[in-house]
Amino acid sequence: MSFLDGLLRLRRGPWEMLATILIALGVVMLMQPFLLWAYTWSFLVTLIGTVMFIIVSHFPE
Repeated sequence: MSFLDGLLRLRRGPWEMLATILIALGVVMLMQPFLLWAYTWSFLVTLIGTVMFIIVSHFPE
């Protein structure tokens, strides 16, 4: 519940965790050899996670 509360209140911790998960998901999608759609979208997911991390690093603790 505190994770969702942090997301709604725009706190840095939960949003950074979400951005980090997106970056990791994009890297996993890039390195897997089975699904072409995952490879196709991997760069966009990684890019969104990276930009999101840069933006939320300015949120208050």
